[in-house]
Amino acid sequence: MRGDLNIMLAGFGGQGILFAGKIIAYAGMIDGREISWLPSYGPEMRGGTANCSVCLSDEPIGSPLVTDPNVLIAMNLPSYEKFIDAVEPGGVVIVDSTMVGTCTLRQDVEYYTVPATSLAEENGLKGLANVILVGKLLAATQFSTRASCEQAIDKSVSAKRASLAEANKRALELGTLWTASKC
Repeated sequence: MRGDLNIMLAGFGGQGILFAGKIIAYAGMIDGREISWLPSYGPEMRGGTANCSVCLSDEPIGSPLVTDPNVLIAMNLPSYEKFIDAVEPGGVVIVDSTMVGTCTLRQDVEYYTVPATSLAEENGLKGLANVILVGKLLAATQFSTRASCEQAIDKSVSAKRASLAEANKRALELGTLWTASKC
């Protein structure tokens, strides 16, 4: 599914939605693709529903707004419920099953469920469920290469947090290796 991707990442503020979007956007830029990254700031930044739109294309991007995503990454139930009906038929839906729980399945999209929050905690990667889901996106869509995603992590992690780059790379790998199950 490499082609044009219109990705909506959504979850609670503080779950790293914007950071995950930044990794995807940087990976696209490293690969020489056209990209847009549109974060949603505002009162939802800590605790409410936060989202981030990322467009990856081989052609110029007309608008950074993603109203009909062909990829949805949902890190909580309110975000899943808010965006699931907007996903284009044939799209990809990646869900953090730890936080979403049981979800209503659409028959016209491809689902991947990953207990990302639990996996992060169990593997000493607390707070990196977002990057685990980026790894699942990489495995499911091949939107980039693993090397480009690792370079994107290096660019995205601030200098004062450089020690966290390796943990983020481990989280990315964990997501690429996860065999997902149904909601």
